[in-house]
Amino acid sequence: MEHKIRLDNKLYTYIMSTETFAQKIAKAQDFLPINGTDYIEFYVGNAKQAAHYYKTAFGFQSVAYAGPETGVRDRASYVLQQGKIRLVLTTALKSDHPISEHVKKHGDGVKVLALWVDDAYSAFEETTKRGARPYQEPITLTDEHGEVRMSGIYTYGETVHMFIERKNYKGTFMPGYEAWESAYKPEDAGLLYVDHCVGNVDWNRMLPTVKWYEEVMGFVNILSFDDKQINTEYSALMSKVMSNGNGFAKFPINEPAEGKKKSQIEEYLDYYEGEGVQHIAVATKDIVKTVTDLKARGVEFLSAPPEAYYEMLPERVGSIDEDIKKLQSLGILVDRDEEGYLLQIFTKPVEDRPTLFFEIIERHGAQSFGAGNFKALFESIEREQAKRGNL
Repeated sequence: MEHKIRLDNKLYTYIMSTETFAQKIAKAQDFLPINGTDYIEFYVGNAKQAAHYYKTAFGFQSVAYAGPETGVRDRASYVLQQGKIRLVLTTALKSDHPISEHVKKHGDGVKVLALWVDDAYSAFEETTKRGARPYQEPITLTDEHGEVRMSGIYTYGETVHMFIERKNYKGTFMPGYEAWESAYKPEDAGLLYVDHCVGNVDWNRMLPTVKWYEEVMGFVNILSFDDKQINTEYSALMSKVMSNGNGFAKFPINEPAEGKKKSQIEEYLDYYEGEGVQHIAVATKDIVKTVTDLKARGVEFLSAPPEAYYEMLPERVGSIDEDIKKLQSLGILVDRDEEGYLLQIFTKPVEDRPTLFFEIIERHGAQSFGAGNFKALFESIEREQAKRGNL
């Protein structure tokens, strides 16, 4: 189904499928049952300070710690949680450690997208026999609280999918970690769960990565956007959204496309020095309250689209529950698909390198990813690129 939007006196077209989300994901092979995201692990230069940032800026809470005090001699890891979102922030304790080499090359970034599964051993067997490159052979970790079984494989770049099985574990996080008690307990910001995680891959690498997710993970491509749909005056990109059979794990994959100037994907690849996780989308039930709160805590968001964007909202997306003037004041974007509408906004990069950022999303039935917002979003990103001299 073809939809049109007018911005800045130009008419843009995007395509909406006639299939429902449920019909699309039903095509997944689903030989690898996934219950959701277990945790996301960042390799960072200073985990103690990064943990304080995510507590202060985003409202995460202290959960667990592993390091020299717990018998781990080569690294320190801090576990934070908000809703069902778990972040693990890890720093090496020596300069010659592989984690240090990772941070030296990529800067702070996502190393592990851990998936909660029923059987971590079976997940490893099913994926490696289909061609996955092993990262972690299946192991069982035990302590007085039970056991956690885990395994891992590489996906794009140096990014890893860990399979975590914790049905027989009652502890705080997993063996090797101790509960992390902190007197500093900021209020949460209303963040609930990981909606999706987006990966940026190199030129001509999107289709092989999509094929990998189909053949190795049993995922299905539920949405596709080409450079004719995702473009501005200066740059373009291509994207395909991969999902498992129940929709609990969704991984959009972006690839740069030819344009007059450097695209946001090219800028990411240059500064991350390789393929990796571009952004993490986290859900909320009240995006106006969440974004207002995050801004007050110092989280920086991309600039709002022009006034014409909001003037066209009623015509483009129909009736919504929220006050458009309030959305405009915060720079929140709105889009609609066959199943409802969504609201979304994107932070600026959270590192000094223009790499990783976050998306805040509130869904009202919609299962898509804001195709009607791509034009406004990418122009906002390009304004930031121009400030950095990278457009």
